[in-house]
Amino acid sequence: MLNREDILRDLAIRDAKTKIFFLVIDGLGGLPVNGKTELEAANTPNMDKLAYESSCGLLYPIMPGLTPGSGAGHLALFGYDPIRYDIGRGILETLGVGADVRKGDLTCRGNYATLKDGMIIDRRAGRISTEVNQRLTAKLSMEIREIDGVKVYLYPGMEHRFAVVFRGEGLSDKISDADPQKNGLPPERAKALSPEAKRSEEIVNKFIEKASEVLKDEWPANTILLRGFALPPDIPTMEELYGLKCASVAYYPMYRGVAQLVGMEPIETGPEPEDAFNAVKENKDKYDFFYIHVKKADSYGEDGAFDKKVEVIEKVDKALPILLEASPDVLVITGDHSTPALLKSHSWHPVPVLLWSPYVLPSKISSFCESECLKGSLGIIYAIDLMPLVLANALRLKKYGA
Repeated sequence: MLNREDILRDLAIRDAKTKIFFLVIDGLGGLPVNGKTELEAANTPNMDKLAYESSCGLLYPIMPGLTPGSGAGHLALFGYDPIRYDIGRGILETLGVGADVRKGDLTCRGNYATLKDGMIIDRRAGRISTEVNQRLTAKLSMEIREIDGVKVYLYPGMEHRFAVVFRGEGLSDKISDADPQKNGLPPERAKALSPEAKRSEEIVNKFIEKASEVLKDEWPANTILLRGFALPPDIPTMEELYGLKCASVAYYPMYRGVAQLVGMEPIETGPEPEDAFNAVKENKDKYDFFYIHVKKADSYGEDGAFDKKVEVIEKVDKALPILLEASPDVLVITGDHSTPALLKSHSWHPVPVLLWSPYVLPSKISSFCESECLKGSLGIIYAIDLMPLVLANALRLKKYGA
């Protein structure tokens, strides 16, 4: 019996020339503070103009009530069922930092963290600089190369983040996160979730103990947290499914990783929206689909920094004319999930989405924000259903049925 992937693969027009720009403002959605969400508080004349001309609505990243991780949220946006492809964040992080990942490797994402009086008081170690991260990761790599016959490879990421690859026989990803997920709690040990994962549990916990010993005199990064354990998955690429030659324009490693997982080629960019938009302009003729990622809205949402998140949204809007100069045939602006500053975390709330092409039914709403998008012509849909609409508006799908 055909599934949705088979149908889209069969209907994809593979010699089309249209260009798709897919802008993901991480953690875009919010909740009101003093009567307005971050999007409602932001001055966004360029996105507001586009919203009037576009099909707009709200997206449930997975399903109502479920709070998505970034990997699941992105996979759904790209048209992959996030329930079927339950991918640990570790594989995304390791691919994103350019790690050598092989079949059977156990991967995970790490945070440098601060331990005091037996409690994790800062899960991000004050967001240490990337330079400090590189020094600490090099130090750990020199001191810990193998545990009970399993080789250990460490890779620095941005700020407090790093990635680990464990390479050995019989490793399993059926283990729980070694991360309390909140400050003010004691460290968590990894726990096997199935009998075959017992060895992996022991290796991971020994690694954490050794790393904490090596880091004990460092401050504020004197311990580590590990989560998102994953083996390399079997997943089709976007070129196999949709006939699209795809590129990712993402500054942070994890997002390059999720893009690489579905076959996108990375394009180097800087941390600012205008860096990413200029990179798209410079490479427009080389690819059919550009995934463009802006991170800091999510970071400031998790910090509870409402005004800072508003500033990021406004910076994106100010730089948006650079992207529009590249004349996309289809433009999407959305987020992978909501990160309300009010909650200081990812949330289950639907995310605003804007879909522009010459062939949309315009929503004619006054601004790009949650309350206005609720009035839009798309209504509230699942994120997994966005990609077929994008392909249709790019004139890249044949008629289905007789």
